[in-house]
Amino acid sequence: MKGFKEWLLTLPIITFKNILIYLIIINLLGFLIMLIDKKKAEKGRWRISENTLFVFTWLGGGIGTIAGMYAFRHKTQKKKFTIGMPLILIAETVFLIYMIII
Repeated sequence: MKGFKEWLLTLPIITFKNILIYLIIINLLGFLIMLIDKKKAEKGRWRISENTLFVFTWLGGGIGTIAGMYAFRHKTQKKKFTIGMPLILIAETVFLIYMIII
């Protein structure tokens, strides 16, 4: 019986190139969504929900959202973000390393 990793890699869409492209796109989107939310906050307009910001982090955009958070000084006073987003990124990294090793 094949392991999960071997089965996953047999899927035609799951290639290293596609995973890399996905991670680049989701991190760029995470960075941009922080910029958009910051600009909306400055103008007093409707904002992007905090849950949406965290979804981008959970989907693999942790580097982008954290970079955007500090680049634009957005949400840096909230412990939910300064602790939560890096913890999500660490958890995803540990999971990825685990999947590669097993």
